[in-house]
Amino acid sequence: MGKKHVFNAGPCVLPQSVIDNTIEALKDFKGTGVSLLSISHRTKGWDETMDECRALWKEILDIPEGYEVVFLGGGASLEFLYVPMNFLEHKAGYLETGVWAKKALKEAKGLGEAFAVASSADKNYNYIPKGYEIPKDLDYFHITTNNTIYGTEIKEDIDCPVPLIADMSSDILSRRVDVSKYAMIYGGAQKNAGPAGVTFAIVKKDALGKVSRYIPTMLDYRTHIDKLSMFNTPPVFGIFVMNEMLKWLKGLGGIDAIHAINVKKAETLYAEIDRNPLFVGTAAKEDRSIMNVCFVMAEGHEDLQDEFLKFATERDMVGIKGHRSVGGFRASLYNACTQEDVDALVAVMQEFAKIHA
Repeated sequence: MGKKHVFNAGPCVLPQSVIDNTIEALKDFKGTGVSLLSISHRTKGWDETMDECRALWKEILDIPEGYEVVFLGGGASLEFLYVPMNFLEHKAGYLETGVWAKKALKEAKGLGEAFAVASSADKNYNYIPKGYEIPKDLDYFHITTNNTIYGTEIKEDIDCPVPLIADMSSDILSRRVDVSKYAMIYGGAQKNAGPAGVTFAIVKKDALGKVSRYIPTMLDYRTHIDKLSMFNTPPVFGIFVMNEMLKWLKGLGGIDAIHAINVKKAETLYAEIDRNPLFVGTAAKEDRSIMNVCFVMAEGHEDLQDEFLKFATERDMVGIKGHRSVGGFRASLYNACTQEDVDALVAVMQEFAKIHA
């Protein structure tokens, strides 16, 4: 069996060193003689892991004073409810750029007035809306920076006249972010930051406490800030692996280093898609994601889709089938995906094209 080249959209591929360190902790957490899977979150040494993980987030993203990082359960889907629960008093606006943005908007509508300021639904979300105006009377404006299903991405921090909140589940830690422009950033860890099962939230503390509604204790960000993410039992395993991922990223050179790597990977694959007569990209070129590369068979070659998927799978490509709602193919180039993996996929695409020339 050859080396597998993993392009899963999530949970993501992890660096081998992170896997190896986790395996050792599964055997014995920090010399306690107890497996990571069996420790209590009150175990001596666990506080150090939590503190280190928070500190690494702040260091790597250069998070300014006045913000806190919390670790939660429930994935980004639960954050869709957390956000309006904590920030929506009168009215909120959303940028609707895909299924997940639409689901976030749905939860906000359940708690108050919320609407799409702009949407790309008219072209099946294959572009990022532009030229829209953000109303200045909003409690907050919500964006989804990377859209995994459609392969589009907001690559720069937008200037916003109201508190800006972003779901960065699938491009966090892949590029530099000016955290000071956001009231909150959140996401599931399972793309770039670790395994499934833990969610991060970077919250500007003075943006909280401005709604008049009762907020259930577990849905109040202040609860988790005050208790250092241990109001209830935290997702211990997920946080440990997240911490290992952050240490790996720091050792690699941090955000600027990984961004350069990610850009090169994406450019390599997009160049092949644009060159190869059998394939065509689905996202607007100016909005192409560096994390999720989506493509289909070119016009006249649609009947080759299943054949190419089988061809690539037999050559150790894993997870390139597109989302069930759009079909085609998707290669997710998250941080731990290597240039070697991308080069291998490009070689497969070229080999397939020669067969069908």
